[in-house]
Amino acid sequence: MPLVIECMSDEECELDDAIEGIAEVGFDPHCKTWIAATARWLRKLTNNRAFLGDMLIERLKNHDRGDPIDSGYGPQAIVLSPRRGDVFLRANIWPSEQDQCFRASGAKTFVYGIPHDHNFSFLTSGYLGPGYQSDYYEYDYGSVAGYAGEKPELKFVERSALSEGKMMLYRAHLDIHSQIPPESLSVSLNVMHVDPAQHWFDQYGFDLDSGEITKVLSPNATEVFMRVAISTGHHDALDLAEQFGKAHPSERLRLATYEARSLLLDEDTERDELWREAELSGSRMLAAVAKGKRAALVSA
Repeated sequence: MPLVIECMSDEECELDDAIEGIAEVGFDPHCKTWIAATARWLRKLTNNRAFLGDMLIERLKNHDRGDPIDSGYGPQAIVLSPRRGDVFLRANIWPSEQDQCFRASGAKTFVYGIPHDHNFSFLTSGYLGPGYQSDYYEYDYGSVAGYAGEKPELKFVERSALSEGKMMLYRAHLDIHSQIPPESLSVSLNVMHVDPAQHWFDQYGFDLDSGEITKVLSPNATEVFMRVAISTGHHDALDLAEQFGKAHPSERLRLATYEARSLLLDEDTERDELWREAELSGSRMLAAVAKGKRAALVSA
C-alpha cells in the first residue's frame, strides 16, 4: 500500500510559499531525503486551514471575468500550481454519497469503485474531512504483459482512510487502490510528480473479483493520432504503422497499429494474416491479444 509518511509539525505556510519551497527542494519519489523535504512543505500547507477556502472564494468571484477554476483531472480536481520542473500541486474534492454532486453524477465520476494503479507517483495528505477509504493492493508491474483479461498476482494489504492530517506516498506501478466514498465531504492535497516518460507506461484498471486487468486507463495522444492517420489509408501512414507495429518501444502503440490496420481489411483471411504477424512479434501483450483476435475470426 502507499507509504505512510510521518511528518509532524505545527508550522503553517501560504500556498505560494509551498509552491516555491517544493520547487526549490525538488521531489524525487525514489529518494527518502527529497520525500522528507517535500513532505515538510506539504505538512505546512495542510496546517493552513484557510488557504483553500480563500482561494476558491477568490476564483469564484473572478469566474465571470474570465478566470476559470483550473481543473484538468475531472470534476473534483483543482490545480493549485503550474508545473515547476517535475512537480505541481493540486487539491481533490471527495464527495460523500449524501452530497448532491454524487447523487447527480454517480460514483464512477469520482473514480469510486474503480480499482486502479497509477503511472505516476504522488504525495498526498488529508486536508479536510474523514477522507475517502481505499482497499489497498500491491502487484509486480514488471511481470505484467498488460492485456485485458490478464490475471496478475494482486496482494491485498488493508482497508484504510486518508484521514485529516494523514500523509501518504502513492508509488507508480506498485500501489493499487479501490476508493470508497467518505462519510462526509473531504479534501486531499497532492504533490504530483511528472515523469516525462510516464505516458509510455500504462495505468491499468482492475476487476478485484476476477483478479483481471480490465483495460488501460492512461490516455496517449500519439496512439489517437496514429489511429486517425491509419484510418485515412494513406500510403505513408500505413508505412509508418508497419514500422511502429514491428519495432516501437511502446507495446500499446504497436497494438494500436495492428487494430487500426485490421479495420481497413475486407477479408478475414487478410485479418488473420495480420494478427498472426502480431502474434509472432515477440511481445507477450501483442501475442495474447492477437491470439484472441484470431480465435474470434475462426468462430465468426
